[in-house]
Amino acid sequence: MYRSHNCGELNATHINKEVTLAGWVQKSRDKGFMVWVDLRDRYGVTQLIFDESRTDKAVFELAKTLGREFVVQVKGTVIERESKNANMTTGDVEILVSELTVLNAAITPPFTIEDETDGGEDIRMKYRYLDIRRNPVKEALLFRHKVAMEVRKFLSDLDFCEVETPYLIKSTPEGARDFVVPSRMNQGQFYALPQSPQTFKQLLMVGGMDKYFQIVKCFRDEDLRADRQPEFTQIDCEMAFVEQEDILNVFEGLTRHLLKELKGIEVEKFPRMTYDHAMKTYGNDKPDIRFGMEFGELNQFSKHKEFPVFNAAELVVGIAIPGAGEYTRKEIDGLIDWVKRPQVGASGMVYVKCNEDGTYKSSVDKFYDQDDLSNWAKTTGAKAGDMIFVLSGPADKTRSQLSALRMEVATRLGLRKPEEFAPLWVVDFPLLEFDEESGRYHAMHHPFTSPKPEDMHLLATDPGKVRANAYDMVLNGNEIGGGSIRIHDKATQQLMFKYLGFTEEEAKNQFGFLMDAFQFGAPPHGGLAFGLDRLVAILGGQETIRDFIAFPKNNSGRDVMIDAPSAIDDKQLEELSIKVNLKA
Repeated sequence: MYRSHNCGELNATHINKEVTLAGWVQKSRDKGFMVWVDLRDRYGVTQLIFDESRTDKAVFELAKTLGREFVVQVKGTVIERESKNANMTTGDVEILVSELTVLNAAITPPFTIEDETDGGEDIRMKYRYLDIRRNPVKEALLFRHKVAMEVRKFLSDLDFCEVETPYLIKSTPEGARDFVVPSRMNQGQFYALPQSPQTFKQLLMVGGMDKYFQIVKCFRDEDLRADRQPEFTQIDCEMAFVEQEDILNVFEGLTRHLLKELKGIEVEKFPRMTYDHAMKTYGNDKPDIRFGMEFGELNQFSKHKEFPVFNAAELVVGIAIPGAGEYTRKEIDGLIDWVKRPQVGASGMVYVKCNEDGTYKSSVDKFYDQDDLSNWAKTTGAKAGDMIFVLSGPADKTRSQLSALRMEVATRLGLRKPEEFAPLWVVDFPLLEFDEESGRYHAMHHPFTSPKPEDMHLLATDPGKVRANAYDMVLNGNEIGGGSIRIHDKATQQLMFKYLGFTEEEAKNQFGFLMDAFQFGAPPHGGLAFGLDRLVAILGGQETIRDFIAFPKNNSGRDVMIDAPSAIDDKQLEELSIKVNLKA
């Protein structure tokens, strides 16, 4: 037996007991006649003591050779610490060691394995197995496990059945690029890794499984960012004989359950907001509603006032920043520079100070009088002591820019509190969106999303106005999940493929198996998928997902620890009938 206890469980009740521990050397302090060692495992840290007057000489000398991250086993007696450490769960006791075995020596690690490490992200990703020993990463992975277990418990209690679906599937157009896998046994043909189990979960409904879920890996070959990985995990769900309200109620319940069980938070409000309202009021379809700063459209109070910038704009829109009336000119100029960055793309910004005496001071005083600025304040909800920031230009672009500014200012003001949670549903998305480059409509979600029945007649005359039976779950300004009621009859699905530009032959080639299944009695069905990585990160109070993934990829999609992706040898390529043509 390597250990009788772990390094996080000993306390005063164990004093005078003989114990065996094993773990890694966190640090060692050699005082000549006394050596103290902090021994660490997943569960905590226990202090070991080697006393020249009480410890076997050979054991004492061996203790002096221990370095950081040595793997050791010790046997000894639990004694009371003279200097107790209230910051350690084991801080009342220490182990007077009688036997010491070095199970494995270790070279000096490339960074310090402490909560506050000296290692940068690149080096920590290269040695990820060392990074996992650090408490922040270890606790993140344990938290992910707790979330997954609570999800399984909640859904299983509602009679959902977890079913595994294949990873080697057919390439189908779902928005992002597929990762493809060559088949040696079927020369010249390829599998694709699933972007989601979409068609399979629909087929499970045709198969009568009624309630399906799966915590499943998905793969998309797309550009990366802080909250995106080429392989990611979904909580994937589907239900038969349901309407939209049934699905929203189930997964609103799941979210409430997770917040209560994992964070001790009872969520009172779970509002629902239409896509159009979200875009008009917050400038994006995943608004953070933990704070205000709602948009105020100023066209009627800003046009035809001899200010050419606003007169030429499709939209003039502003937000009120609470308490920002005290901003210095340097702070204002800094934000103007911020919105002019290429990532945001604004050409400039107008500001209005709302003075305590009820007057206004603006960067466009030359064109607008106090009555005009008072109307701006009323429209944006600005009060004395606030600041109004105004952007203008093409409507969609300007809303997006102001949304970015809203989030940046809220971050600077400390309004995006990680321990405060504000979930909501965004509903009534457009079914289709027009792509200028291809000159045709694309599914905003995927081609299996059902149109709102009352909007079906618009497909032939005004497809851009057709609303989808689709919904997104938003938490703290992040989309954590989305889904829809699916098309469940062949005729409607064929019609959808037609409006998406598929020929009959293309639709049959890509999705013939699904269309065939619909002919055998497909029930009305719908579902939803949560992004587990992002959900866990937000519940854990973080914006990025990497620390909640055991072995993540970097921004180039590389695993720098195992050096993947990598070339394969010529023999493998020959077996697969593949030639690699690297462009210069």
